[in-house]
Amino acid sequence: MDNLQIAANESNLYAVNDFIDAKLDEVECLPQTRMQIELAVEEIFVNIARYAYHPEEGPVTIQVTVKDAPIRVILTFIDKGKPFDPLSKKDADVTLPPEEREIGGLGIFLVKKTMDSVEYEYKDGQNILTVVKNV
Repeated sequence: MDNLQIAANESNLYAVNDFIDAKLDEVECLPQTRMQIELAVEEIFVNIARYAYHPEEGPVTIQVTVKDAPIRVILTFIDKGKPFDPLSKKDADVTLPPEEREIGGLGIFLVKKTMDSVEYEYKDGQNILTVVKNV
């Protein structure tokens, strides 16, 4: 398992992507799978940066683990911001025209649809969001 601790600031998204991409390079991740993982990482990290500590800024730890048989990438995002379970929100109704949809929720909906597993827990004063993608 590799860890990156970084300030939850949108300007750090490039560093987060570089960290994740280095691990994906090790497992010869297919372009479509890489794109899905990068989209999920962006959605999760940007939401932490915008909302977890608002209006302040705090740290986020990103853990990347690669498992074999089958090969899968496990990404865990840990922050000490406001407790928030993104999975508790009702899925976005993508059957409605955009102007009739509620604001928010589309990003986590896409994460749930593109990842093989998404889990959340609040433990020891920390939000812990784990996503798994089979490679």
